[in-house]
Amino acid sequence: MAQTHAAITGTDRPHSFDAWKDSVPSTIKTHQLWTSLFYQKALFLHDLCWFDCEPWLDDPRGRSIAGQIIRSCGSISANIEEGYGRGFGRDYARFLSIAVASARETQGWYVRARHLMKAEALQHRLELCDEIIAMIVPAIKTQRRTNNSNRDARE
Repeated sequence: MAQTHAAITGTDRPHSFDAWKDSVPSTIKTHQLWTSLFYQKALFLHDLCWFDCEPWLDDPRGRSIAGQIIRSCGSISANIEEGYGRGFGRDYARFLSIAVASARETQGWYVRARHLMKAEALQHRLELCDEIIAMIVPAIKTQRRTNNSNRDARE
């Protein structure tokens, strides 16, 4: 019998955003990017998605969805990170736009997975995606107005 993620790592499904933040390694929380709430929420969503997918792996249909949703969900925070590392301006805005597209894709995969999860969990994930999107869109507009594109990687 396969062991659960919690049994292997000793970590449990996050019960709240605040409790989850306490579990994030301090090296991540001391980085300037951590001050961005949409980045924090994107990482939180990925951790929730990780745990959501675990029971889906027993069903071939669920296994297929799990692979897709983990990739799209991970792409949200990954594109925020990559864009941030490239500096300000249009380049960062482009990566933030990709993060928004990944959040929308993640919503779609959650809708496809609705038969594999509880309705309240599904609603929470869809709303969290909406929240992330709503926070990123203004940042995209701000970055597009920024003429300086600092190509030096930020620390």
